[in-house]
Amino acid sequence: MTKRQSPHFQLLKDAWIKRHQKIRKDLWKKHDKSLQWMRDNSKHLLVGSATGLLMLAHPASAATITQNLLPPPTPSEERTVHNKEELIRQLSALLPESVQSLTEDQKKQIGHVLTTFFHMPATTTLEGKQLNRSYGIIGAEQHLIRYPGDTMSTHFSDENEKQFWSSGMAPGRGAWGYFSNSRSDMTRQDVLREKYYIAVQTFLSPGWNEDPNGLYAFFKYRKMLVVNPENGKAVVVVIGDAGPSLKTGKQLGGSPEVMAHLERQDGGARGPVLYYFIDDPENTIPLGPISVEK
Repeated sequence: MTKRQSPHFQLLKDAWIKRHQKIRKDLWKKHDKSLQWMRDNSKHLLVGSATGLLMLAHPASAATITQNLLPPPTPSEERTVHNKEELIRQLSALLPESVQSLTEDQKKQIGHVLTTFFHMPATTTLEGKQLNRSYGIIGAEQHLIRYPGDTMSTHFSDENEKQFWSSGMAPGRGAWGYFSNSRSDMTRQDVLREKYYIAVQTFLSPGWNEDPNGLYAFFKYRKMLVVNPENGKAVVVVIGDAGPSLKTGKQLGGSPEVMAHLERQDGGARGPVLYYFIDDPENTIPLGPISVEK
């Protein structure tokens, strides 16, 4: 027979439960975006100073601490299968019928979907800065000169990559100049930055006229996630050039390799894509194609 709890104990218990629920509710309301990302990526978290102190006092995994801070997932979230078909379905439900600027609510909801499916923090605003669009028409770009003297004959080291010869090379350098000072100085990162680059309309970004130098420096090789919402194909890229011009009717351009992976080679080599900043200060997320089906 179990011992009956005293009324005083029950009052204390109820008070602590209510206090715990209020703290969780207030924390979620104030930091919903950050905490949502923490829950979705808890197994990848590096323990910060505050969490570190908690862990010293009471050893626990980062995932356990995070789950105690956040509301439990809803039944619908628990049932969701994160595959390409589900990604396409969710994006289709959120995107407008025509390719146009997204509302703030659409940006937030789509950012949550991309963060959840690709396990990386995707956002339209980073360090208080953003582009003019996050959903637009992408068009094909040419290869960029990587270093002084770079040509189509020196551009490829793999026979399989020569399928991209027909795209040709742009006559001038990209918006940020050469990727490397010379062929001998070129690193693997330089190669990947040119291979997986996009051109975006930096000159139309909010605040450009007031601080072009600051934004120019911010956008240089900034990492982004580009997703074809019609087939779920995605690639991690850098901003490697500026453009296209307004008269083209396009909002961004992609390297030959980016366009091929996104399957935007449908004659006109253009179509709608989502492009979101990736918050990756430690540079741990590699460039190149990425799949939701791991």
